[in-house]
Amino acid sequence: MTTPFLLPPLRTTSQGTPRRVGVELEFADLDAPSAAACVHRLFGGSVTVENPHRCLVTETRLGDFTVELDMRSAHKGKGGAAILDPLRPLWGNIGSLVMPFEIAAPPVTVEQMPELEEMVARLRALGAAGTEASPLFAFGLHFNPEVARTDGDYLLDTLKAFLLLAPWLRREIRVDVTRRLSGFIAAFPTPYAAKVVDPAYRPDLGGLIDDYLADNPTRNRELDLFPLFAHLDRDRLAAAMADPHIRPRPTFHYRLPNARLSDPSWSLAADWNRWVAVERLAADRALLDGLGTDYRRAAEAQQLDGWAERIDAVLAANPGIHGADAGIAEQVDGVDGPARQAG
Repeated sequence: MTTPFLLPPLRTTSQGTPRRVGVELEFADLDAPSAAACVHRLFGGSVTVENPHRCLVTETRLGDFTVELDMRSAHKGKGGAAILDPLRPLWGNIGSLVMPFEIAAPPVTVEQMPELEEMVARLRALGAAGTEASPLFAFGLHFNPEVARTDGDYLLDTLKAFLLLAPWLRREIRVDVTRRLSGFIAAFPTPYAAKVVDPAYRPDLGGLIDDYLADNPTRNRELDLFPLFAHLDRDRLAAAMADPHIRPRPTFHYRLPNARLSDPSWSLAADWNRWVAVERLAADRALLDGLGTDYRRAAEAQQLDGWAERIDAVLAANPGIHGADAGIAEQVDGVDGPARQAG
């Protein structure tokens, strides 16, 4: 049975445009030209093979895709001197033994995400492997959902909700051991999480950014807010750290899910729906504050080991947080009511 994509509570931006989601998918055992050809067969457009490890699929009916080896030294213009360019294909050949290829899809609406699910099925049929295929692999699925608003309250509530659900998310996802050991998706420190989820914690946007940077001076978090903060206040972020790899964009960067392409039971939808649970919890201030109080007390008592089970009980009592009754992507505006717009 196909898993439907759930709808977030806010489906449009404050400008009234549909929110879009960028998707990045890592895999192995299928080269860039073959993956690009798969994208082309599904979505049309034009394929440009820049080198054996990087292809562009442009002007498809969804937008522009990039397929490349996730290894900067294998590509021109992404680090190192130009004199080394002749060696880059060789480095790419070696790197592809353990480094993933990545498909970066254009931002799509939630209603279009089932088309990316079909892309996953086609890649799997061609032999693409996921993180579970080797203990050397640490492959992830990243979602970049466009923010509905840019005010501090909305962003803070989303962060609070994520911190409260993070232990449950990790258990449900069964985060790959190699990915956990890599450090790229480190959990937020418990003292920081306990501070933020406290209902009394209500800084302005500048204070939220400053506190985040003070306690999380790294991009390597399960939810990376650096791209969003760079979009909102580039100077504030630059004053705290210099990282040329941060690309400003008005999105959350959710990096926790595994990319399990070899597993026919795995789907984009299941992981997307867990993110939707974060957004739905964020939209329920009373439930958010109640859980925040409970979390802070449990953290102070060093009794967070059973927090994921606490979330199980909350979800059972509030089925709209992680259930289809609040809307699925197959339903369109005008059939199940108007899209909820950001205020």
